[in-house]
Amino acid sequence: MNSPFPLRAAFHVKLLASGLEEETLRSSFRMLGNPWPRDMVITVDDDADTLVDLLWIRETWNLQSISADFPPLLSDDSVRAHARTETSDAAKTWLDAWPVIWNACIHHAGLLQDSTIFAQLRQTTDGSPERADLLARLVGPSWSGSFGDDAFTAEYETWNLARFQARTQRHPLSVGNDPERLSLQALIPAWRTGLSKIVTIPCQGSYTRVIGQHTLLVTDETRDDHQRYSEALKQFR
Repeated sequence: MNSPFPLRAAFHVKLLASGLEEETLRSSFRMLGNPWPRDMVITVDDDADTLVDLLWIRETWNLQSISADFPPLLSDDSVRAHARTETSDAAKTWLDAWPVIWNACIHHAGLLQDSTIFAQLRQTTDGSPERADLLARLVGPSWSGSFGDDAFTAEYETWNLARFQARTQRHPLSVGNDPERLSLQALIPAWRTGLSKIVTIPCQGSYTRVIGQHTLLVTDETRDDHQRYSEALKQFR
């Protein structure tokens, strides 16, 4: 006899729009023994471009801050091999501006996206002030928005392409091996407290911050480690 309950108890939805990519996890079927709450929806943003750009710029131009409020170094140490050592007027300006832009980008990353924004965009015309305003709300602040592309050297293109290729060549995880499912016992209490979005950054070690009413920031290394990820999720209270 065929079982009335599908074997696969969860699925991923890739949201691809305006260059933005997020992964949404939810329970897709009512299944006996499925521990994932049916109404729990978690969005994972593991490729936050504006944050990654800022982290690359910080290391390439030696815009390091002694503050513990900012993330550790990138896990990929190849960036530091091409770090600039000269001190220019622009670099001095960038050093002061980097923390301000980082905090603005983190604030935006912590917001939940308006579910109607794409429908609103379709109702606007190219080049209109209405569309520009909606796109600004969608994309948020960025380094380029403040300083253009002068900080992005030729090495950035090479590095960014290598990151893209590595992401596209990754083997997809089975549902049972998803980090969120492996840490489900810690995720469910966090979700009940209000968590619905995880943002990750490709930095060394652990760096966990609550960056909004519904959002937790962790490193890729933390999310890939079941025990560390469970401990990080417990910080969302």
